[in-house]
Amino acid sequence: MGIIGRTGRGNYGHNIDVAWKTYPGVQVVGVADDNPEGLRKAGERLGVSALYASYEKMLRDQKPEVTVIASRWVDAHREMALAAAEARSSIFMEKPIAPNLAQCDRIIDACDRVHGKTSIAHNMRVCPILDFVEARVREGLIGQVQELRGRGKEDRRAGGEDMMVLGTHVFDLMRRFAGDPQWVSARVTVEGREAKRSDVNPNGAEGLTYLAGDTIEAMYGFSGGMTGYFGSKKNPDVSGRRFGLDLYGSAGILSIRAAHSPLVYQTASPTWTGEPWKRLEIPKHIGPHNELEAYHLMIADLLEAIEKDREPQASARVARWTLEMAHGAYESHKRGARVALPLVNREHPLAS
Repeated sequence: MGIIGRTGRGNYGHNIDVAWKTYPGVQVVGVADDNPEGLRKAGERLGVSALYASYEKMLRDQKPEVTVIASRWVDAHREMALAAAEARSSIFMEKPIAPNLAQCDRIIDACDRVHGKTSIAHNMRVCPILDFVEARVREGLIGQVQELRGRGKEDRRAGGEDMMVLGTHVFDLMRRFAGDPQWVSARVTVEGREAKRSDVNPNGAEGLTYLAGDTIEAMYGFSGGMTGYFGSKKNPDVSGRRFGLDLYGSAGILSIRAAHSPLVYQTASPTWTGEPWKRLEIPKHIGPHNELEAYHLMIADLLEAIEKDREPQASARVARWTLEMAHGAYESHKRGARVALPLVNREHPLAS
């Protein structure tokens, strides 16, 4: 496999390069980075001598079976993914997948044409801890699920940036328990007032292009009849302690705090009040227990998907839904109305 990093513009994600280097049976054959010093350090870190300023040249020379697009900045994801697809390489990519749905569609189409597999780093999609939790919920751990309530990390990026960068994890969690969203109704505000055209930043952080709002309030309707809520609000507490998803059931609440190794709590109260919270007991053999294990689970899933010619669990199609939900919130605010999902408009809603 080959690694594409961008020092100073998303770097190598959350140690994605090291995760691949340490996975048994994987050989890193080349690294590309247009920053000379960053490239040198990556070569030392990964023990690789085939170093490239151009990822296109790396793909031509090394012909990797898997290309890791590690940069967190999304502005070059499309070009990198299309180049990898042209080289007939499967892809592992840092999230979010792309700055708009049109680019996301293009990536998926290009990979489909060459029968390549693409996995996006939504680590909680490939997480045995959440598989265990999901099974317990189906067994009635909190009774019949009534609704979902998700929060972004609400750190210094609270609002639109938080929704796009970290809210994708929460949207993916929602789909785990509720299925595909059918509609969204949302409100975007800035300092308590409705966001308007002049509030749109066309040069958002991390290559996200258009961003707006220090507060996002969105309600989603899902295919199974369930309703979910997502919020991210600028506030004095920037610790990120609320980041995750709460499931409200007829017999209690289940609280999932997002992480490489998610923390899960429950309270057995039909009234959602009064009863003490306790940590849900997860069997010790069920992981992941740290960041590296979480990535190794995703790598194993992608490699198995390639070998068995199946869709990866954290596929680009799965990731596209998280972008549908985020952009759907902006589209709903722009129209001042509930909008259907998937979106008809594949360009960024804030671009017009």
